[in-house]
Amino acid sequence: MLSGAIGELTQQFGTVETHTVLGYPLFLLNIIGTWKILGVIAIVMPRFLRLKEWAYAGMFFNMTGAFLSHAIVGDSKFHLIYTGSVLLIVVASWALRPQSRTLGKLTESFGSILKRA
Repeated sequence: MLSGAIGELTQQFGTVETHTVLGYPLFLLNIIGTWKILGVIAIVMPRFLRLKEWAYAGMFFNMTGAFLSHAIVGDSKFHLIYTGSVLLIVVASWALRPQSRTLGKLTESFGSILKRA
């Protein structure tokens, strides 16, 4: 995520070309790059569990959107493999984080989570 953010904020050629192929306006590079950096900071900071959950959600939405965008425009398989791989890493990182960094157990019911909130 951090390397992608740097590419977006510095508007490197490959990143600009990719956004152009997908039909997205280039001003989104600054917005997405900034959010990615903030998400990375949230993930590596101690505490702030709810913020971490939102950061993981944002990364999930970003990478599923990227994967689907590349698939819809018929982009190269490299982009599908890359975005799909990053998506799997994000999901694995979220699912395998230590219990001390979770808001609750994965097996908890939705109702019990709402009671705590």
